Amino acid sequence: MDGTHSASVPVSRSLAHGASLHPAHRRIASPACRRVVISTLCALAAWHSAQAQIAFVDATNTAGTWGRVELPYVWPRRHGWIPLAHLSREQTFLHVDVDLSEHRVRVYKRDDLLSSVPAAIGSPSSPTPPGHYVVTDRVPFPAGSALGSFAFGISGIQPHLPAGWSGGNQLAIHGTNDPSSIGTSASAGCVRVSEWALERFEPLLRLGTPVVIHG
Repeated sequence: MDGTHSASVPVSRSLAHGASLHPAHRRIASPACRRVVISTLCALAAWHSAQAQIAFVDATNTAGTWGRVELPYVWPRRHGWIPLAHLSREQTFLHVDVDLSEHRVRVYKRDDLLSSVPAAIGSPSSPTPPGHYVVTDRVPFPAGSALGSFAFGISGIQPHLPAGWSGGNQLAIHGTNDPSSIGTSASAGCVRVSEWALERFEPLLRLGTPVVIHG
């Protein structure tokens, strides 16, 4: 199906800690078929506003009318269900694999490896949380920024921030002004890569690109 559009479909689901999903325009991505659909889902982390966000559709009911999603910006990871009727979809055949044990980020198109680069990951006291995420933000930065020239925000949060940290809790793949840290466990939870890697990722990692982080 071609194109995308916003769809107002009411959703309300209670979570174990008492928070609820409420209607708000949301973009949902499916890792199995690499499709992006527009639906209604509310991000629940305190750091995030009610703007369009992205999450996986990782299963459907037998009729294919409801999709199960991992809720963006919550920890522990939780699932909810959204109605799928009348939703436009886009395709992407790209996905990002972050291997924490190897300190490495790989970008694939279908099964073809496009890029493999070393990365810095969370320190032992603030480890990068594994999970299935998607790219939700694409943010350029001035040269010399602590985040490098570009950041790809993803749909997860760091539940173990360092003491005194004031930089927010959203996870991201971004650059660094400390290239010597790449290949080590040194960050507050984000994944750091080189400027060389950012130049290659920038045209590839569009909103909705699946990101899998694993040990």
